[in-house]
Amino acid sequence: MDKITLEKFYEQIKDYNEYDQKKIIKAYQMAEELHKGQFRESGDPYIIHPLSVAYILSELRADADTVCAGLLHDTLEDTKLTKEEIVSNFNQDVANLVDGVTKIAKMNFSSKKEQNLANTRKILTSLRNDVRIVIIKLADRLHNMRTLEYKKEIKQKENALETLDIFVPLAYYIGAYRIRNELEDLSLKYLEPYFYQTTLENRDRLEKEEMPSLQHMLEEITESLKKKNIISNIKIRTKNIYGIYKKLSEGKDLSEIHDLFSLKIMVPTVDDCYVTLGQVHGLYHVVNNQFKDYICTPKPNMYQSLHTTVFGKDDRLVQAQIRTFDMDIIASFGLPAYWQLKKGLTRNDMQQMLREKFQFYKSLEEIDTSFSNNKEFIEQIRRQLLTTRISVYTMKGNTIQLPKGSTPVDFAYELGPEVGNSMQLAVVNDKKVPFNHTLQNEDRVRIVTDPTQTIPNPKLLKAARTIYAQQMIKKFTPNS
Repeated sequence: MDKITLEKFYEQIKDYNEYDQKKIIKAYQMAEELHKGQFRESGDPYIIHPLSVAYILSELRADADTVCAGLLHDTLEDTKLTKEEIVSNFNQDVANLVDGVTKIAKMNFSSKKEQNLANTRKILTSLRNDVRIVIIKLADRLHNMRTLEYKKEIKQKENALETLDIFVPLAYYIGAYRIRNELEDLSLKYLEPYFYQTTLENRDRLEKEEMPSLQHMLEEITESLKKKNIISNIKIRTKNIYGIYKKLSEGKDLSEIHDLFSLKIMVPTVDDCYVTLGQVHGLYHVVNNQFKDYICTPKPNMYQSLHTTVFGKDDRLVQAQIRTFDMDIIASFGLPAYWQLKKGLTRNDMQQMLREKFQFYKSLEEIDTSFSNNKEFIEQIRRQLLTTRISVYTMKGNTIQLPKGSTPVDFAYELGPEVGNSMQLAVVNDKKVPFNHTLQNEDRVRIVTDPTQTIPNPKLLKAARTIYAQQMIKKFTPNS
């Protein structure tokens, strides 16, 4: 990616109002002065990094305070600037954001490991205080990964592993797929360079071979929708390298990956989405077991789209992703997309949306309040949030995500304490199962309850795997 210049950055922020532009420019000038004489390992003046972070944030249409914090994000750690000076020059919000992304000083710990654990916890729990801190950290990590070539090999691998371990799941949880996909690919590039390069070449070769067929499908669908008076915008998408890597690791051949190529079909309304689905199915043979309705039942990170896989030319599998224009913005950027969709969105609005609509938030909150020890906190986060997760369904078709290895008890408490507390038995895929039954991806689960029972059966505790379920059971049965 080309280096971000000041001129390019100014062009990027020209749509901000005059007051915000002046504030952002002031933050840049302060950062430039404070970082004067500092250089990155690439040899570039250090200011290139915060400028690039701020550019990424402005691409998300982040509010001016967040862009300012992106420009100043390394000043508390690497310069003599104080938090009080940020408050006096800007406001408390900018100061809190910069403080939020600043590493805790080494002097507070007896070892580097303890410091790393504390800083990882600080990043993760910042979601509870201000999700913008995590968004700035993701932008910071993205630019650092884009320039990782200038670090020594051992540091490249350390950073890549940490990115996959912490930052990729964070991007997923807030729905920032575009950032997640790039972080995944950049990590793989340094962890498995040979595989990355050969997969990239094979994917690009296949894409070149299939492009005429995909373009033909695009034109056919566009013409079909015109006849229905539906405005559309269709883009051809090829799966990211890391996504292909995971599929190949499962033993699949490149030709067997049903979403290797996708047609992203954007239309104005939800009704148009379902009409479009009918048009696509009328044009091409459908792979029946590959249909997903994420509009009716969104993913836990608020992703919405219809997914259907069809046979294109020469029986090449092609996935169609059908969504509204607004859904497409959310599919790309996740929670940060609401900066574009809801003008004037405040920090409080974003936090409320995170608490109410993003399923992982409750688990993070429970783990944070349950473990004061940083090591234990990180271990639980890894086991329950940063691990492989499964999607299971309620009888109404709603999606619940749980850590791999979860049981019906964990599922019941995700539905609510009143469901878990009154749980009598569990039915999975129309079969009665024991409380400790291990749930599998895409299971359908029904919990039979007794509304008169308000205290959970103590036996549930042995079957619970998630901290949230365990804590809820102990809360109501303290002697368990």
